[in-house]
Amino acid sequence: MHLFSYFWLLTSIWSCLAAVPPRTIAKRGNSSFVSSSKNGFSANGSSLRFIGTNLYWLPTLESNDDIWNVLKNISDTGMKVIRIWAFNDVETIPESGTWFQLVQNGTTVINDGPTGLQKLDTVVQMAEQHGLYVIMSLTNNWNPAPNTTSSGTASPNVLASVSLPRNTLSNDYGGMDLYVRQFGLQNHDDFYTNGKILTAFQNFTKQIVLRYVNSPAVFSWELANDARCNSTIPTSATCTTQTITKWHALMAAFIASLDTNHIVSAGTSGFQCTNCPKLYPVTPTASPTPSPAPGKKRRTVAPVTKEQIIKQRAESRRQNRAAAKRAGTLKEDGIMIRGRWVSTATREVSSSIGSTMDGSSGVDSQDILNIPNIGFGSFQVFPDQESYAPNDPNLDPVQNKINSSLTWIQQSAQSAAAVGKPVVLNGFGLVTQTNLNNFVPFNMTYTPYASTTAVMAVTATSNFANSTQQEQGYSSFLEMGNSAGLAGIMQYQWGSAGIVQSSAAIQLDTTNSPTPAAATGNSPNDGYSIANNAAIQQILKQAAQGIA
Repeated sequence: MHLFSYFWLLTSIWSCLAAVPPRTIAKRGNSSFVSSSKNGFSANGSSLRFIGTNLYWLPTLESNDDIWNVLKNISDTGMKVIRIWAFNDVETIPESGTWFQLVQNGTTVINDGPTGLQKLDTVVQMAEQHGLYVIMSLTNNWNPAPNTTSSGTASPNVLASVSLPRNTLSNDYGGMDLYVRQFGLQNHDDFYTNGKILTAFQNFTKQIVLRYVNSPAVFSWELANDARCNSTIPTSATCTTQTITKWHALMAAFIASLDTNHIVSAGTSGFQCTNCPKLYPVTPTASPTPSPAPGKKRRTVAPVTKEQIIKQRAESRRQNRAAAKRAGTLKEDGIMIRGRWVSTATREVSSSIGSTMDGSSGVDSQDILNIPNIGFGSFQVFPDQESYAPNDPNLDPVQNKINSSLTWIQQSAQSAAAVGKPVVLNGFGLVTQTNLNNFVPFNMTYTPYASTTAVMAVTATSNFANSTQQEQGYSSFLEMGNSAGLAGIMQYQWGSAGIVQSSAAIQLDTTNSPTPAAATGNSPNDGYSIANNAAIQQILKQAAQGIA
């Protein structure tokens, strides 16, 4: 794998990461609860920096033995934190399986029984017994379903004839769009602004928060996974970054009024808006201390800027081109001069910084992180679904994905350092060629690359990582996150073999299952599962044991 610009990028952004004025988020009387400050996390009198993993499906497992074994296997790696869905909304009560809340025709009902929140109780209790903390995500931006457009026609991301059992996919647990549909509204961003929906969501949130207010196993309350203006349901013309920021501020204050033991966190993908007006601007604070001695400079952390992004991309491309030329792999598409000299065509770096940085998603993660009641921020790395930078013609598709992700990690660390709060990479993943038939993007309900589904033009397999490239990519993400000072790094998603088949609605993956499918299977696979992937599990184990 060629990561030509890795070290230059690390040096250029690391120079921006320096000390900032201390900012304590909250005081908590019991040190067993996790607290946050500009230096990171602490619990039980010690600093806490972690490697973790995602398993949204864990509360849906019918067998408590399965839940126990999954958590034990994670704990055995040395990972300290798991991230789960603390919600499971349904429009009608299912005949089998887990569900937490019925949202129907503008009303809500909480399921407090053995197929409801008691299952979540089991997960939290067992996690604590295994020495694991739990990030509790309270809703999801994504819930594609048939007939969810304003015109009443089916979304192209949803095929009614191709459906997986409920709770197989991370986007099939209800969430924002389910509220919008069941409250009779039209736009995705109504979730953030409609009074009735806000009341309903706050009621659910209150039930969950007060249920675990005294549990030290809860790491944080994550307000939402990947909140944006856009989803399957259309957004209105009035949704902006300030819409999303105001909602985070409202919900963070609401939870803080209920629970002073736990941190409130944002679960955004990390999208930025370098030129958007801020509700919570990062402003330099006047120092009461004397000026530094001659020859010494007071260093501060600057937010990421458009100019910085364009400059870094140009320098990265220049270095990649030079490296390709030295290696003899440079594509010679220029002009032959006197029959012996070839010049490649000039490719200018675009002045556009892309949707991850221009606010078009309605997300300004820096502004959200600076909300007083937000304890730490988040970002995600899914280069098979997001474009973090324009492709460099000197690199192959997988190298482009990995390199742009490394830059994204650095930029996210810089943005958080400018605010003075921790940031967590709460999910990263690469889809491999062997997992391509299982890959379902977060805003879809079917596998677009499956050989049995002729609904999309199949992208060349080489556009996706092979097993070796995945291993190299994951190692690079973990190393970069550690070097950039991330407070936590979480892989998406964990996978477990030998899960008991039962009457639960969730569909188990039987690919490469070591036991007969009729008896057991693997945990759900949306294209990112690492069930039976010993190499990736070992990489995570080594990272967990080595993180400072």
